[in-house]
Amino acid sequence: MRLEKYIARSRVVELESVDLKGALEELLTVATKSYPDLRRETVLRSLLQREGTMTTYLGQGVSLPHVRVKMKRRYLIAIGRSREGIRHDGGLKDENIHLVILLLADDRARDYLQVLASIARLVKEPDLVEGLVQAADPAELYDRLLTGLGGILTRPVQAHQNRVNRLMIREADRVARGAGCGAIMVFGDTFVGGIQPGSWFPRSKTILVTRNLVDLDDDDDDDRHEVIQVRSFSQQRLAQLRSAMFVALTRGLISFNDRICCVGGMAGSNQFDTVVIVDVEREFQTLLSGHAELLPEDVKPEVLERVLAIATEIGVEGREGKPVGCFFVLGATPEVEKLAKPLVLNPFYGYKEEDRNILNPFMDETIKEFATIDGAFIVRGDGVVMTAGSLIQAADSDHVLPSGLGSRHAAAAAISVVTECISVVVSSSTGQVMLFRRGVMLPLTEKKGR
Repeated sequence: MRLEKYIARSRVVELESVDLKGALEELLTVATKSYPDLRRETVLRSLLQREGTMTTYLGQGVSLPHVRVKMKRRYLIAIGRSREGIRHDGGLKDENIHLVILLLADDRARDYLQVLASIARLVKEPDLVEGLVQAADPAELYDRLLTGLGGILTRPVQAHQNRVNRLMIREADRVARGAGCGAIMVFGDTFVGGIQPGSWFPRSKTILVTRNLVDLDDDDDDDRHEVIQVRSFSQQRLAQLRSAMFVALTRGLISFNDRICCVGGMAGSNQFDTVVIVDVEREFQTLLSGHAELLPEDVKPEVLERVLAIATEIGVEGREGKPVGCFFVLGATPEVEKLAKPLVLNPFYGYKEEDRNILNPFMDETIKEFATIDGAFIVRGDGVVMTAGSLIQAADSDHVLPSGLGSRHAAAAAISVVTECISVVVSSSTGQVMLFRRGVMLPLTEKKGR
């Protein structure tokens, strides 16, 4: 969705307060001015209560306080900038808040967590945040923010059309049509700054695969152009291929009967040099095992995508400079819980489901911190994290895992056999992310170089 339609120039202000409570009062004053049905004191109390439970500080001097309220509008956004900085309890020592983005959502808004995540991802862009903080006045801040929310700053630019790239694009189009491909998958990280490949293949469905956030316009009725965001930390050609294919399948962008033409090159090389035809059914044949469905019916595609993104980050970054392994079990929660035993007190017990949903951007650091605990995260199909540190007690004698894989992988394989779930494992020794479905292992990333 396009968030800029919920921001008014009059709701972008210079903050005078030196603490978060005062800043929230200032923002609520401008936010509720045109909406008398919103009781400012009640909303402020809810915001402070949430802040006391879990900080809304995102880092880089940005705070994103948010709350659901009963109101006539779906969303209401107010932005405040503090040059001097605001004291708070959620950051490092001497790290103040310089930008406060207040999000009020109607309690019936269904895409609340997705909107929250979109804003959080946007303000993690250092260049954009610095530009907002350094803006000359609120009017300039509004213009810069509107540009960022509209995707202009983060939208890919056209790649240089040199002779070799033009040849590769032309031949890829010809090969795709000759092979009867259902879509052309373009790996955009080949180019520094990204690309917009839609115009290259006007007669074909195009899927752009990139590590960057690219927001397509909601008003665009052309469903032939799709974007899949898959993080990759490898410089090898088509390193994101298997993960991107899996995500495309779970979203319904491609089917098992499709052939996909993939076009890419070395990451950052600005040069296409590879065209590959992938038979989807053959690529995922072992994972299907005679079944038509890949994703359990109670698991939402966006939840699986978020788990894979967090798992990839853990696999590469570890925690505090040390390698970390972890284990997620998605879906079939009632059956999984019968086979789970807590190793520690449940750190998520007592929190609202919305606050412990893995789609909530404020959960990222929490998940990464608790990944250091032995045991599995049990995640409901809608994204709610039920427990961490759970011992999975399931047995599987029908599948033999490759040598070198430990008890975490064995438990992931077994639980995916005895229940209709998906397991995702990060190897502590290699950082490789593996997915298990019906006992079959699917490596999604390469082993991290040592």
